[in-house]
Amino acid sequence: MADALHFTMGALLEDIASRFSENDALVYPDRGLRYNYREFNALCDRVAKGLLKLGVKKGDHLSLWATNVPEWVVLQFATAKIGAVLVTVNTSYKSTELEYVLDQSDSTMLFLVQGFKDTDYVETVYTVVPELKEASSDRLSCEKLPFLKNVIFLGSEAPAGMLAYSELEKLGESVSDAELAAVKATLDEHEVINMQYTSGTTGFPKGVMLTHHNIINNGFNIGECMKFTDQDRLCIPVPFFHCFGCVLGVLACVTHGSTMVPVETFNPEEVLQAIEAEKCTAVHGVPTMFIAELEHPNFRRYDLSSLRTGIMAGSPCPIEVMKRVIRDMNCSDITIAYGQTEASPVITQTRTDDPIELRVATVGRALPDVEVKIVDIETGESLPPGKQGELCSRGYLVMKGYYKMAEETARAIDGEGWLHTGDLAVMDENGYCKITGRIKNMIIRGGENIYPREIEEFLYTHPKVSDVQVYGVPDQKFGEQVMAAVKLKEGDSATEEEIKAFCQGRIANYKIPYYVKFVDEYPMTASSARGASPTTRFPTTSSSSMSTR
Repeated sequence: MADALHFTMGALLEDIASRFSENDALVYPDRGLRYNYREFNALCDRVAKGLLKLGVKKGDHLSLWATNVPEWVVLQFATAKIGAVLVTVNTSYKSTELEYVLDQSDSTMLFLVQGFKDTDYVETVYTVVPELKEASSDRLSCEKLPFLKNVIFLGSEAPAGMLAYSELEKLGESVSDAELAAVKATLDEHEVINMQYTSGTTGFPKGVMLTHHNIINNGFNIGECMKFTDQDRLCIPVPFFHCFGCVLGVLACVTHGSTMVPVETFNPEEVLQAIEAEKCTAVHGVPTMFIAELEHPNFRRYDLSSLRTGIMAGSPCPIEVMKRVIRDMNCSDITIAYGQTEASPVITQTRTDDPIELRVATVGRALPDVEVKIVDIETGESLPPGKQGELCSRGYLVMKGYYKMAEETARAIDGEGWLHTGDLAVMDENGYCKITGRIKNMIIRGGENIYPREIEEFLYTHPKVSDVQVYGVPDQKFGEQVMAAVKLKEGDSATEEEIKAFCQGRIANYKIPYYVKFVDEYPMTASSARGASPTTRFPTTSSSSMSTR
């Protein structure tokens, strides 16, 4: 990889801050917050020192459960500067999912905001860690989560047992520049720095281990596909806990000295306001986000003439929506990306100068220094152009593996280093790919990847449920919705509302079955055996986009 960037995350930010010191780095127009790269780098150093003072060591796992607040981006670099691994937590998680991630990841620290939508994060944490309310803010002892030592509240007034984030900078004042530099000197670009949880067909989420090298180079190449420069300004309404936000957003910007303009939680009008106020040249989103922006009653009031590019990804991208984004939002150079978390995450992307037909009907071609092949799902043999098979990828972008899951890692990455995506695709003679289906039984609802097995495992804990099959059914708004076919225990009765109520507060809302039907038996034909969807999937005629697992 001749032109690779060979930086750690901290070294990358320091290089950009020295070259583009006065460029806006991070801007929140609604907060009146604006850091240039010099100020942003200095802030990350101060927070990194605070973490050192708290006893954080290289290799420690720190979980972050928050919306797109400014502290999120600071922590992404502050943790990396001392070699701590940032574990990103889905903002929709409930108590059971949070406990699993904190436990499986061996996290020593949890950062959190007050809450999101219908979930009070503080109360949820007290449920998972009952000892916290009586703990001192500098040391926690939790029986269920023995690794967890600190909970940091992203706000000034910290709830009982938690430390206020605002204290981190103060704590760091007693740590010298030399102490921080000594830690930085021990870091290597091929060490794990980011861990994201992705569900699996085997049931429970897996921690995808990504290195500095993985995500920096992926972010750089993503930015190159959009022709980013230090003059670009990207509106980021997609969540930071997802690769879409922290790699396609943050790192595509930072590797180019571009400006990040995040939106804390998605609101179509706030996106339009941010684009106009900051003269954004690019905007990211899943198709449903773009649709909401285009269909907002005040859409025509906003000046979007500064827009040029961006990425639509996360679920199949309807051709007509792409055309409207190009025409009505002035995004003449909009691109589509495809990949998965295990690939840091982008494998293929369209380019700004690709013909419109390729940009709306394919997911592009491989990023630089990335290999892609299509293989026969039965034999594993490489297939010629035009033949459908499994898409596999190899190169700098492939994850280190799944945390503490060696067997799962070996199933995902073969002996020759090829990552098997589980997606069916066709590649043309020029390397452009179309995603045609999925080998794995997965539901994509509005950009969220949902694995039926995980929901099935949860529903099996309901005292009246004997058996359950979860599958996706077509939905006009979200692409797919979750359907659960439930077989009750002999003599028991239940309602659809009862099953849904059982899920409330315990699994993420997007995973709760939208439809529940009660069955006496399941079809067991060759095309609909146990573990397969009892319904026929409709082939998509639109292009597919980034599926991050």
